[in-house]
Amino acid sequence: MAQDVDRARILQGAKDYFAKTHWAKPFIAGETYIPVTTKVMDAEDLAHLVDASLDLWLTAGRFSKEFEAKLPSYFGRETPALLVNSGSSANLVAVSSLGAPMLKTLRMKPLEKGDEVITAAAGFPTTVNPIFQNGWIPVFVDVDFKTLNVLPEAVMAARTPKTRAVIFAHTLGNPYRSDLLAQWCQKEGLYFIEDCCDALGATVGNAPAGSFGDFATVSFYPAHHITMGEGGAVMPANPRWKRVADSIRDWGRDCWCDPGKDNTCGNRFGWKLGELPCGYDHKYTYSNIGYNLKATDMQAAVGLSQLNKAERFIAARRANWKTLDEGLRASPLLSEKLIAVEPTPGTNPSWFGFPMHTTAGLDREKLVTFLESRKVGTRLLFGGNLLRQPAYRGLEYRIHGELKASDEIMNRTFWIGVHPALDSSKITYMLEQLEAGVKAQLG
Repeated sequence: MAQDVDRARILQGAKDYFAKTHWAKPFIAGETYIPVTTKVMDAEDLAHLVDASLDLWLTAGRFSKEFEAKLPSYFGRETPALLVNSGSSANLVAVSSLGAPMLKTLRMKPLEKGDEVITAAAGFPTTVNPIFQNGWIPVFVDVDFKTLNVLPEAVMAARTPKTRAVIFAHTLGNPYRSDLLAQWCQKEGLYFIEDCCDALGATVGNAPAGSFGDFATVSFYPAHHITMGEGGAVMPANPRWKRVADSIRDWGRDCWCDPGKDNTCGNRFGWKLGELPCGYDHKYTYSNIGYNLKATDMQAAVGLSQLNKAERFIAARRANWKTLDEGLRASPLLSEKLIAVEPTPGTNPSWFGFPMHTTAGLDREKLVTFLESRKVGTRLLFGGNLLRQPAYRGLEYRIHGELKASDEIMNRTFWIGVHPALDSSKITYMLEQLEAGVKAQLG
């Protein structure tokens, strides 16, 4: 057909345009900025984006369906994923699903006001925020300074009769022992969510991180392992959880029709729910307090193309982390003044960055300022001890034990990049500037 020929010509043109305009500029030490993480895209990504835009189907469509079907295998799951507009939204959907009234119809007990959810004090806000937003009480535990992750025994010790759920992120792609926590949660009758936004491709034992909880979440922001610009996904453990999460993502509706579809149930005007009139349109019947958190098909198209490169990206991140780790340990000065974060025993990280702790006598702020001045990007461990952040003043929460490591991380920890856009010349320069920055402080 003529339209197919025209489309093929446009897509080839997009690939040609990419080759002419998006070529990699040569690295010039001291002049080219090395970001902590960045998107890595190619001509196929652009072609997928253009292909989806030609459909003029602006909400979720054919690319979304394919992406939602393929993604779960990377997390050891079979139930289709739910594409959302960000990793933060993925956490909001997963956590809010634990309190959905719809759970009662599935013979499950939703969380109620005053219930407790155990989480980590050190990390990113949107792992924790949905707990507050749903009116539950976060219980904050400390993390292991060596790995940046929670220890299962600390989580278990924090439980009270009010505890109903557990949610933790795999920090910077370094997994915690989610297998052990999942076993404990199942035994204790607790819900469990794995935030995998930084950890696509990590494994715990012989299973993927994200394969253990009632939900796993992931982000596709440009900084992450693969990207679709803004975007994220929720991976439910089974169809029952998917039914609930679908509703939370899609306005809280009871209907399960896809966008642009009507009467999937074959009984659109035959329902009697709540105090609504008999036959009230099922498309406008709401069983949960929900949102509209869907992504577009253009985002999904880019994500689908990126997914084809995920294994290569993950391998590059691991290799770059190893090179930096070996370089730090090979330097007497760096190995004395900086402590590299260790992989959690029994896991294989899919590193998001190369995190380090400064030792006594080394000022972190001076070091990261030096590195940035030399064009080496740095980041802190997100919000540090979140309870020191102004947003959480005056809110109701509980702390189990001391948060000593979380405070240490807030004051001593930073990270540099391991992303696939790095090469040997950039990594060598990064190590040189780390050593120069330490020497500058020590005289």
